Amino acid sequence: MKRTAFLGALAAATLTPTLGYAASPPRSRIELGDDVLVADAWHALRGRRIGIITNQSGVTSELISVVDAVHRKTSLHITALFAPEHGLRGDQPAGHYVASYRDPQTDLPVYSLYGPTRIPNASMLADVDVLLFDIQDVGDRAYTFISTMAEAMKAAKAHGKELWILDRPNPIGGHLVEGPVLEPAYESFIGMYPIAMRHGMTIGELAQLYNGHFGIGCALHVVPMRGWQRTMLWNDTGLAWVATSPMIPTWETTLVYPGTGLIDNAGINNGVGTAKPFFYAGGYEFDSAAFARRLNARNLPGVYFREAAWSPFAGFWKNKELRGVELTITDPKTFLSVRTGLEIIAAAHAIAPHGLRWNVHGIDLDWGTDSVRRGILANESPEQIEASWSHRLADFRTVRAKYVITAYGNA
Repeated sequence: MKRTAFLGALAAATLTPTLGYAASPPRSRIELGDDVLVADAWHALRGRRIGIITNQSGVTSELISVVDAVHRKTSLHITALFAPEHGLRGDQPAGHYVASYRDPQTDLPVYSLYGPTRIPNASMLADVDVLLFDIQDVGDRAYTFISTMAEAMKAAKAHGKELWILDRPNPIGGHLVEGPVLEPAYESFIGMYPIAMRHGMTIGELAQLYNGHFGIGCALHVVPMRGWQRTMLWNDTGLAWVATSPMIPTWETTLVYPGTGLIDNAGINNGVGTAKPFFYAGGYEFDSAAFARRLNARNLPGVYFREAAWSPFAGFWKNKELRGVELTITDPKTFLSVRTGLEIIAAAHAIAPHGLRWNVHGIDLDWGTDSVRRGILANESPEQIEASWSHRLADFRTVRAKYVITAYGNA
């Protein structure tokens, strides 16, 4: 054999997988609510018409779409699918209109919950007896999937349908609760109920809170996980992460999102439009060395701030060279995401007050309070601003305790 032919054959052999062996899904340390459904709880759905609210993140621990997993149970009958913000496949940008269509794989109607309406209406639910909700949340009040869940619960109540929540982990854990509790004046689709910014609850627990304390009162059934513990972060579960939306590509992004997701309406770029969304903080007129020094001097738990420069490839800041800091998470279990976001705004105001461009309505809506903007502009310290939230946060903790699931069983 000639040398070139030999090398070509060798390369082909090297690149071709060995026949007879298949890749295996990750080995999870827990069972998700949808795992429990397809293994055991599905019997209660026999003879009922099922609608599924899901997106690309609604997968079993073996990365099988919940739609496919339920569809394989031949005695179960799916009649409709429902898609939230970012669409059924998660390929639509934040805030973009999502149209209804038919799913080419199942030929089922896919009703948009981020288009003409965000609430399942009577015509959408005409052929549905029970709704299943299976979407991965990120543990942040402002992430709209929990608002989609709340609207689905209201629709289920209004139209006499049953709603099942297939519980999933809070990727940033169920042990830390921080940030302001939403004030009524700032209720919106990015914050429908007075809960803390970092609420420390799973979607199943939130559903119980919404249904009981906030009075939705639908026929609710939560299918709990098995083996999950409140101190677990996502990487403790053994689960593979599926991007929940275009700007949450990794589970680590969920750690910083509840903090740096709140700084852009103060005029601070947070890395959206780069390969590391939400891991940057800075702008045009930032002295990156002074910014990093000031933030690191605060000795915030679980984070180090590195001087950085970047240029977004999309969005308002496209192709602009920006300077500031990159967040390096040194201890995910002690990192305080919301407090870090507050500290970033305070430090930016201290070193470049004229470089900030406040979107007053936007930042108050994001935080669910005007105390951050007013406090920063009045030169209050982060400690003073955080103290102004303390009474309402304590009240939330008391209410929250009634709805957390204290025992998740063995996987």
